[in-house]
Amino acid sequence: MIVVTTPTGQIGREVVARLLDDPAAAAPVRVIVRDPARLDPQVRDRVEVVRGSHADPAVLKEACEGADRVFWLVPPDPAADSVEGQYRAFNESLCEVIGAQGITRVVAVSTLGRGVARNAGLISVGLAMDEAIAATGVHYRALCPPALMENTLRQAAAIRDTGVLVTPHLPGRVLRLCATRDIGAAAARLLLDDSWTGRADVPLVSPDDLTPEGMAAVLAEVLDRPVRAGFVTVAAQQAALLRSGATEAWAQGYADMIDAQNDQGFYGAVQPPTPDLAPTAFRQWCEEVLRPAVPA
Repeated sequence: MIVVTTPTGQIGREVVARLLDDPAAAAPVRVIVRDPARLDPQVRDRVEVVRGSHADPAVLKEACEGADRVFWLVPPDPAADSVEGQYRAFNESLCEVIGAQGITRVVAVSTLGRGVARNAGLISVGLAMDEAIAATGVHYRALCPPALMENTLRQAAAIRDTGVLVTPHLPGRVLRLCATRDIGAAAARLLLDDSWTGRADVPLVSPDDLTPEGMAAVLAEVLDRPVRAGFVTVAAQQAALLRSGATEAWAQGYADMIDAQNDQGFYGAVQPPTPDLAPTAFRQWCEEVLRPAVPA
């Protein structure tokens, strides 16, 4: 039995789709979801559903009954009073279940930056999650993507209206990327493979070697309109998060993450591309995903 968390999220839905579409997959799939109505009807009919949050120990215990593999993702929560506390609430529940219910393998979404990131806010708590899970002795794979291409979708209308790709990342420094579909595919492969053991990181980095300015150039070509990279300060991004309703703790965690990325460069040239594991290039993603999403 494979348990999948966040099955309606950007990454979780990719994991479920690939597990269900693999003709050789024999293991049943069980999902934890707050609102089952958000599941695609074709998915809902093919999985077992446990309703609730995977931060709830009782819900997680129910979902993991008889299961041996878990896909784990701690969802972002801009309303969290404490970033560390939010991650702790989720991960303590998982660690208890691993010890009590016979879970043998966990595949989780982590991040690049191990051994490099320092005082990096959201990145640091994600890396600490890996340590806590691995300490249980479970066989563990940490999927380590950099910046998600899907983050660009939040700016689709603004790119159309202003011709500016807004970024707090340094415009002239390489920013490694990954598409969520490649994360989902990597997770599904690992969940369906019972031969791996121990602990390892799995970097997931697209074939690109782009700065934010290079990303803007690709957008301009794909969208057939002028697009440039517009740098905004981390303080300005932090203020925008607060205006949108994020807590002080979440906005600070985000700001610390971007500051660390800019200062320490761990989303840059430190990690080379891994095209075998993350084959989707930014141009391909823009053509197939972003361009159809840009309002006319």
